[in-house]
Amino acid sequence: MAIPENESFPCGRQHPAPGVRETPGGRTILFCTVCTKDRRPVLTDSRFSSELEAIWRREARAWIVGRWLLMPDHAHFFCTPSVSGRHSVEEWTHFWKERLTKNLSLSPGQWQRGVFHHRIRSAEEYVEKLAYLSLNPVRAGLVTESAQWPWQGEIERITWDQ
Repeated sequence: MAIPENESFPCGRQHPAPGVRETPGGRTILFCTVCTKDRRPVLTDSRFSSELEAIWRREARAWIVGRWLLMPDHAHFFCTPSVSGRHSVEEWTHFWKERLTKNLSLSPGQWQRGVFHHRIRSAEEYVEKLAYLSLNPVRAGLVTESAQWPWQGEIERITWDQ
C-alpha cells in the first residue's frame, strides 16, 4: 500500500521508519513499494521492466528480489537480504534507482525518496501481500485477470516456508 505524501502512516509518521532489524537466525522478508516522483505513470514500459529486472538479477544483489510487479506509477516487490547486515534496504533501493536512471538515460529526480517497506511476520501475511501485489492491476481496472498484466515477474523464489 502506497500512502500519499500528504497523509501520515497509521503510527503518525510522515515517512516510513528507516532500516530493518534482521532476525538473527530467522527470516527477513519485506514487501516494498517504490513510487515515481509526482506519481508519473512511466513504469509500464518494456524498457523499464526489462532493465530493472536485469539490474536486480546482475548488479543489485545486496537484497534478493522475489515476486515483483510494476504499476504505471509505482513498483511492488518482495525482497530478502542476501548478506546479513551488508546494506540497508534504503541504500540498496537508492543504488538500483540510480542505476536504472543512468542506464535508461533519464533525467535525475524520477523517483520519490526512499522506499516504503513492510516486514512480513507470518505465512498468512505473506499470502495476503502476495494477493495484494497480484491483484493490483485488476483493482486498478487495467486488466480483468492478474495473469494478463505484462509487467510482473519473479527473480528468485522467496516463500515464507523456505
